[in-house]
Amino acid sequence: MHIRDLPYSDPGDPDVRSGPRFLLWLGRNQIRGQLKSLFWGLLHQCSVAGYPLTVGLAVQAVVDRSGGRLALACGLTALLGVLTAVGDAMVHRAAVTNWITAAARIQQLLSRKTAELGSLLTRRVAAGEVVAVSTGDVEKIGWFVEALSRFLAAATILVVISVALVVYLPSMGVLVAVAMPFLALSVLPLLPRATRRADVQREKGGRATELASDTVAGLRVLRGIGGEELFLDRYRRASQEVREAAVHSARMWSLISAVQVLLPGLLLLALVVHGASLARDGRIEVGQLVTVYSAVTLALFPLRNFEEIAMAYSFSRPSAQRAVRVLSLSRNTRPATVDTAPSGDLYDPVTGLLAPRGAFTAVVCGDPDEAGRLAERLGGHARPEAPDADAPEPPSVLLGGVPLDELEPGAARTAVLVQDKDPVLLSGTLRELLDVPSSGQVAASAALSAAQCDDVLAALAQASPEPDREPLDTRITERGRSLSGGQRQRLALARSLLTDPDTLVLDEPTSAVDSHTEARVAAGVKALRADRTTVVFSSSPLLLDLADRVALVHGATVVAVGTHRELLRTEERYRAVVTRETDDETAAHQEAHQEIEERA
Repeated sequence: MHIRDLPYSDPGDPDVRSGPRFLLWLGRNQIRGQLKSLFWGLLHQCSVAGYPLTVGLAVQAVVDRSGGRLALACGLTALLGVLTAVGDAMVHRAAVTNWITAAARIQQLLSRKTAELGSLLTRRVAAGEVVAVSTGDVEKIGWFVEALSRFLAAATILVVISVALVVYLPSMGVLVAVAMPFLALSVLPLLPRATRRADVQREKGGRATELASDTVAGLRVLRGIGGEELFLDRYRRASQEVREAAVHSARMWSLISAVQVLLPGLLLLALVVHGASLARDGRIEVGQLVTVYSAVTLALFPLRNFEEIAMAYSFSRPSAQRAVRVLSLSRNTRPATVDTAPSGDLYDPVTGLLAPRGAFTAVVCGDPDEAGRLAERLGGHARPEAPDADAPEPPSVLLGGVPLDELEPGAARTAVLVQDKDPVLLSGTLRELLDVPSSGQVAASAALSAAQCDDVLAALAQASPEPDREPLDTRITERGRSLSGGQRQRLALARSLLTDPDTLVLDEPTSAVDSHTEARVAAGVKALRADRTTVVFSSSPLLLDLADRVALVHGATVVAVGTHRELLRTEERYRAVVTRETDDETAAHQEAHQEIEERA
């Protein structure tokens, strides 16, 4: 896989049973890249390992005053230099490619999972955690994938050097062969403690970041109540805890680095003393001593890869575990069996809510949270979680008699579109905002007019630095922060109207506008959506009065159906929600109703 070939056509199905299994799955899927990196790593390491032999040959040639062997040593050194340069450049290229392709694979998996789960994802996992996984955690996992092949090359070359020294000079090679495994594994007892300290640092850092985000998001409120200093003091304490945890973690990693320097140094010292004694007694030549010393000195560089792979695994393991936590989420839906979107009535067998085809249906819920859950359910976005894990799943919403969870996701989104209570506007121009998949039957101007966005267009034209620029080409800031809440809400409504789905579900689409604008928006939506199925969750009398059919949901069940005026006369619970009656007013109405019945 080359970087130019990204993104993957199919990132695959990850092994999400555990973090280590996920890392193993990543390695298996990049086996070609790992083998390529291993090959170049071995070429580089073997070239470096060859220098002691040429240096020893040159030293002995000088001692023996042999010009031919000295020239041979110089030629071999030059050849090793070329191979070292090529191997170093190519192993870096292959390793970085492994890093980037692994990160891209994980990000594609996360994007696919996010699109699959929709709003269900943020109810199970915090949005900040998803962002952390797709940024910092992806880099840590990519680091491990990148370091793995270099570690394997380093481990291989250490074995080669140890065996070669035993064959070349047994009197000193045995000492090296015995010491090398000990040096390579010397940091293992320190890793669990270092990992725990790193986890504590990440946990405290996450808390500090969360506190900072909350403080910035609520800064206006904090200023209003004079609470800036209180929250700033909390953040100071949290940041100091992060600093202390970072210092605590750094001390352990410093100790690991010190061990990696101290123990090889002791080995070199022992080799010098032992080798000098052997050379003084004439049991080995000076060139042989130089060769062994040089080989062990160069072997210290591959040893560094053991420390790196230990750090990479320590940091990537919890990152992989967090990625697995997100990637293991599922909707628990049945396999899709219907490719095309059906048409017909929208019916929820759980609540008994029926939205006839082509009708403007309003739904009134006393509980806003219940309204949000039902709106998502009508779009097939989420299932209510059963209190008993063994309880059967509730039946799916039916569209034209076909369960939504049997539809392909694309067909389901084409058939039923749900606009959240708090829709998001991405940064860009208004034209880009309205560049969404649609039926092509509704023009952008008609959608903007129905949503009463004339003042929004005027505000964008006035804010544009170029007076002659069309309002559609004016940039909107991130999340539409340059617009008021009502303007953002109406732009989002216009975007939903422009898509022109067969069934449109709107959750409180006019909650942020005044009553006069609300009446015009309601009329515009009904006129534009004529002969289309529209379901609106609202308790506004202005909107309810225009609905063809109104359903009252109480206790997760439809308890009354009729027109707005009929329900006002006959249903006390409906009247209490729509007119915002107090308990005393409701009791008074009940008493008056009883008196009328008694007189009758």
